Amino acid sequence: MPQNLQPVGRPPSQTKIVATLGPASSEPAKLAELIAAGVDVFRINTAHGTREEHQAAVDKIREAGRQANCPIGILLDLAGPKIRLNALPGDSITCKTGDELTFVRGPSPSLPGHLTSTYESLIDELHPGDRVVLADGAVELRVENKTADSAACRVVQGGTFRSRQGINLPGVKLAAPALGEKDRDNARWAVSAGVDYLGLSFVRKPEDVRDLKTLLQSVGGTCRVVAKIEKPEALDALDAIVAAADGIMVARGDLGVEIDIAQVPLVQKRIVALCNRLRKPVIIATQMLESMHHSRLPTRAEVADVANAILDGADACMLSGETAVGEYPREAVEMMHRIAIATETLLRQRPCATAGSSSSAACASERSTAFPRPTPHAPRPKLQFGNPITEATTCAACRLAEEVGARLIVAASVSGESALVLSKHRSFVPILGVSDSDATLRRMCLYWGIIPHYGAPVGDSAKLLEYVAAKGRDSGYFAPGDRIVLVLGTGISASRHNAIVVHQVE
Repeated sequence: MPQNLQPVGRPPSQTKIVATLGPASSEPAKLAELIAAGVDVFRINTAHGTREEHQAAVDKIREAGRQANCPIGILLDLAGPKIRLNALPGDSITCKTGDELTFVRGPSPSLPGHLTSTYESLIDELHPGDRVVLADGAVELRVENKTADSAACRVVQGGTFRSRQGINLPGVKLAAPALGEKDRDNARWAVSAGVDYLGLSFVRKPEDVRDLKTLLQSVGGTCRVVAKIEKPEALDALDAIVAAADGIMVARGDLGVEIDIAQVPLVQKRIVALCNRLRKPVIIATQMLESMHHSRLPTRAEVADVANAILDGADACMLSGETAVGEYPREAVEMMHRIAIATETLLRQRPCATAGSSSSAACASERSTAFPRPTPHAPRPKLQFGNPITEATTCAACRLAEEVGARLIVAASVSGESALVLSKHRSFVPILGVSDSDATLRRMCLYWGIIPHYGAPVGDSAKLLEYVAAKGRDSGYFAPGDRIVLVLGTGISASRHNAIVVHQVE
């Protein structure tokens, strides 16, 4: 990609990188480092910090993007009905199998072995036989007896847990809504702050997503909703949730506690495949490079985990504590970028991945679905996307770019719809996303393979092509005879329909 069109100065990976902001990464100099290392989207977790701190983070990210002269997306995570322990005596408890611990009402425990939680209705919703999991699965309890104000539990897996760690209740259907009043307030603020994506935690049904979208529409919001899949109820309604959301996060931390941990890789593949069919960006999250909290290098298993997420067809991989509180945030981003670049080399080598293949039309159709692709004789999967004109045009553009050996595809779009669908066709011809909307460009930061670019004259196709050609010639990326394929999204062309233009550089 010509440096003039990629001002950060690094070869972009096709897979996008989401980094969680925190004490280790919140200063302007550190943000600039992380952007240069490969971050496309920053995540702000509203479960921690104040409104003032969140606003300051948004302002710093926007300034860092301006300094780098490239769009940077912001994902604001709503806390959702996360149940946590209140403060514990001595800040931690170590228990052994067979011990008894009791949940009681109130803000803080008054006796040894008593626990309290942030969820006032916890005792009301627990019943004998229910499992209670603490510290991301490190400790497991089972409810034995219950009174009006307490629930006595037996420890079935001992260990250590600390103050304010999470409580998971596998199999317990909570009455708490996915969108509480605090989250509603944060969502309204996110609109005024210009946040690009809102992460909705603990989604259980499509109505949870639609509820948040209705709220956003009522205050004129355009930010997109990312549904976090971390409850077994969400898996039961997965198709409808993915259809309702604008994006999906596979939140493997809570999900791996709520369901059999052995099923998590299979569930991940199922979710990614569905998102690719429905043309929704999908993020894989939690413990991707966990050891890099305190180490400059990840484990080999972690490297394989990131690579397999990319091979599954994920649009983005997310770093959490590695960049929020870890000792090596820049190194963690650089490592994820290195893994993505290496893994995408393998994707390029898959059958039919090269330009000029006589069966490129069939290959384009195969690449548009989740990895692994179907065998050549398998029935062609039915695509489920709302705009058949956009679907057909972008598929044809990828096929045409390969047939003519194009050096670049340019996606011009008002909403970003064309860029998203181009992304899902998984073409390895570089794709430049342009728009006259900064918000659209920032949303493109989550789309696999799309390089969003500021400053292009999108209102006139001839001027746009000359602009791109001039940038490429100046950098030495284009030579005379090279070809550019331009896809004009709805709202750009005079006909209000999509179109394809092939331009040869002079």
